[in-house]
Amino acid sequence: MSLFERTVRPALFRLGGGDAEEAHEWTLRRLAALPGPVRSALRRRYAVANPVEAFGLRFPNPVGLAAGMDKNGVALAAWPALGFGFVEVGTVTAEAQPGNDRPRLFRLRDSEAIINRMGFNNAGAAALAARLARLGGLGVPLGVSLGKSKVTPLDAAVEDYLRSYELVRPYADYIAVNVSSPNTPGLRKLQDAGALGTLLGALVGKTPVLVKIAPDLTRPAIVELLEVCLSYGASGVIATNTTLGRDGLAASDRSRAAEAGGLSGRPLTGPAREVVRFVHDETGGRLPIVGVGGVLSADDAARLFDAGACLVQLYSGFVYRGPALVRAAARAAPAAREAVR
Repeated sequence: MSLFERTVRPALFRLGGGDAEEAHEWTLRRLAALPGPVRSALRRRYAVANPVEAFGLRFPNPVGLAAGMDKNGVALAAWPALGFGFVEVGTVTAEAQPGNDRPRLFRLRDSEAIINRMGFNNAGAAALAARLARLGGLGVPLGVSLGKSKVTPLDAAVEDYLRSYELVRPYADYIAVNVSSPNTPGLRKLQDAGALGTLLGALVGKTPVLVKIAPDLTRPAIVELLEVCLSYGASGVIATNTTLGRDGLAASDRSRAAEAGGLSGRPLTGPAREVVRFVHDETGGRLPIVGVGGVLSADDAARLFDAGACLVQLYSGFVYRGPALVRAAARAAPAAREAVR
């Protein structure tokens, strides 16, 4: 057990009387305030050089921070210092929005899982763009995850995504199109072939565009989605988002199963890996895959790479295991790899 798991995590989990979102916000503020010498010391401890190339970008290592951890990019300078080889901020929307009512973030400790129904709470794409303009370079590739504003009807979704895209594109190394969150009503309908094709037709250009998919899609639906991604020039797939399923929970956590929202963490380890494997096999490696879901150990990361992922992302695993997991996962990746495109 790492120092983080023995001392830091218990303290964080007690913050705010155990309120997970309050602890999350407290942590972001502290990370944002880290002075340069502390970041340098952290980088010496946690950074791993294991470069990989994917969709035209070079990553110093293949382990990234998943969207949702730092929606508004408030602690951007800290993430590379903690060993991440790339960072994805967001999900942001064209309109600033408060998200769903609190409480909306729940830890399921015995299951090493999290349920969230945040609802794309964020300060808006314009605010993120302004912050990124002030930041300058990050030193690692930066992805920006885009979602649909809740107030925007589905038939106006393309224009809504385009507004965000035009604001953040100058600062993003890649764009992630989030059409798979379960917490915005109707959003997952944008994974349908016709809707997704229209959206990608509007967004695909010089900046790589990746599509984030749900683990709950049927295999025929994934096949259809992949055909659209290939036809419209998407640069890759992020597999997967959170699940609406509740399989794999510890008995002590089943009382939480009725909480609405997406489940992440250990129960998603197997399902996410199987989706990654299916996407890789179905496309013959033509679409780079960012594997995310249930990575809580170096072995979990290694299995995702073996299944076909060229990059992996952490969210719940980072909450439960801390920066030592970033280092271990980066070391678990195969060396000297180059993905397609």
